[in-house]
Amino acid sequence: MNKQPTRKLAKMCTTHIGGRLGRLLMEQFAVKGWITRENPNDKFYVITRHGEEEFGKLGIDLSQIKSE
Repeated sequence: MNKQPTRKLAKMCTTHIGGRLGRLLMEQFAVKGWITRENPNDKFYVITRHGEEEFGKLGIDLSQIKSE
């Protein structure tokens, strides 16, 4: 019997991706300069102009995100 291991790499946490996949995506978006913190102590990230362009190339409609 060849049973595949259960892999839990991503999960939905209310309205966002959590888990390992969510963390890896966040890290790469920051490394690539798509998102940044305005202050290193900030909890939240903002999408940079470069990020707007790159997310757009992926077909992600950022107008769906509400500003706080």
